[in-house]
Amino acid sequence: MIKVTVLYPNEEGKRFDHNYWTSTHLNLVQSLLGPMGLVNGEMEKGVSGTDPKSPPPFVAIAHLYFNTVDELHSAFIAHAGTIMGDIPNYTDIKPQFQISETML
Repeated sequence: MIKVTVLYPNEEGKRFDHNYWTSTHLNLVQSLLGPMGLVNGEMEKGVSGTDPKSPPPFVAIAHLYFNTVDELHSAFIAHAGTIMGDIPNYTDIKPQFQISETML
């Protein structure tokens, strides 16, 4: 299984609209990538660091699962412009991306 992790660092003075992200952006991603091999997606809202009183290192994290790297790359080649173009609608944070192979 291939996992794309999208991390939004918790940066002072930056905005992140969780409501838009979990409703509108998620629907966009699912509608575009679902037919191209997206198996599942998870979205997380940062709560804290290891100290419950500390801010989370990331305000949000998304995980997208595909069966193969080829499916992932084909889907993103086809739709990256649309998906990335929607980011300013919910945040001014530059996301970080990692593509991984799950081991368990």
